[in-house]
Amino acid sequence: MRQAVVLGSSIAGLLAARVLAEHTEDVAVLEPDDMAADGALRPGAPQGVQLHVLLDMGRIQLERWFPGLTAALVADGAVHAQGTEFHSYVDGALKVPVPGHEMIGATRPFIEHRIRRRVLALPNVRTVRGRADRLVLTGGRVTGVGYRTADGGRAELTADFVVDATGRASRLGAWLTEAGWPAPPVRRMPIDLGYATAYFRRGAELPGVKIAASVVSPPRPGEAQRDGNAMAEVEGGRWMVMIGAYADGRPGKDPDEFRDRLARAAAAPFRTVAAECEMLGDVAVHRTPDSRRREFTALDRFPGGLVAAGDAVAAFNPVYGQGMSSAALHASCLSAYLRSGAAPGEPALGYFRRIRVVVDAAWSLSTLGDLAQPHVPGPYPPGYRISQWYSTLLVRATVTDQETHRRFLDVVNMRAHPRLLSRPDTVWRVARALWSAPN
Repeated sequence: MRQAVVLGSSIAGLLAARVLAEHTEDVAVLEPDDMAADGALRPGAPQGVQLHVLLDMGRIQLERWFPGLTAALVADGAVHAQGTEFHSYVDGALKVPVPGHEMIGATRPFIEHRIRRRVLALPNVRTVRGRADRLVLTGGRVTGVGYRTADGGRAELTADFVVDATGRASRLGAWLTEAGWPAPPVRRMPIDLGYATAYFRRGAELPGVKIAASVVSPPRPGEAQRDGNAMAEVEGGRWMVMIGAYADGRPGKDPDEFRDRLARAAAAPFRTVAAECEMLGDVAVHRTPDSRRREFTALDRFPGGLVAAGDAVAAFNPVYGQGMSSAALHASCLSAYLRSGAAPGEPALGYFRRIRVVVDAAWSLSTLGDLAQPHVPGPYPPGYRISQWYSTLLVRATVTDQETHRRFLDVVNMRAHPRLLSRPDTVWRVARALWSAPN
């Protein structure tokens, strides 16, 4: 290929550009935000101020595309958390620690900037300032992208291959419809999630803890909703702490309210931060109305030379931390597709089949948790009730059984498919752990 265009410089877009650089003479990354600022929050990614943790599979995939990145992130101030330094709680009970898993604690702009710097150092990758507003299609395939320049003018980029990485608000469906092509169906699950993040000065108050997460059981009828929490040690000697809740329980920006809610958290580390640590700066809030996915494999007609990646394909409940790792796996799907010998100008059916495996796995995990919330209306998949019942038992077993917790983390960290948790030997471990657990 001579020319590829990537729409958006998110992590998904940057990784797509990295992959395309091995197959294309010239890769243009079209991005409306100014990418010159050193690690600054992009206006197009307001959620970047919220807590992000790079899961183990995401870290592994990033190492594949950028060898030595983990060490470079840590050298610049990120935190490398080993398995036993990740403390996970369910209803206030600490799960048995599991060695072997690794995660990176850092802010999203910190990680994104260092990925961008490596991608833009490639000799055949360049940036173009502008906002995509249409596709140029000729003879059943994409041949370019139209965009608005920074000064409001109109321009076009020619392209043999286009990647839409413009995020959950992608306009790809509308562009396809305008050009006479069917748009991918969008499946939505309303979740009405609100979350708030604040920084605290880190001291020696939590030795042995670098990342912590606390999940709570959904409220029964008549019970008050309880907060979920997560926190990570990040660059600059700080704790980055998140409170998440749904519907009417969504947290606000008031710092006193944030500290008060943190002081009532189900898990001890969060109460310790509330009691002992100085808050730094303001509280940032964000709302996610739904999880959504675009069903590209449902289409019987699609232009050649066009794919999507990252949140433009599927955007999950962010409390599960799947976004950056999913984007990294999408890049590997793109690489496998381009290396398969597929003609770039043909419809990318092989790519969309590959990416569906990734999306299905992440979607099944996140929506199972979402559907347990009483305000979420569904739709409920076949067998949901028994799946939810078993999931509750499995999570209880992770408190005392290390191997069950290891398998659970393999799935949560996207290192294994969710079917691992329903294998007969896993079901047996869950039953044995619950039978032998103290009442």
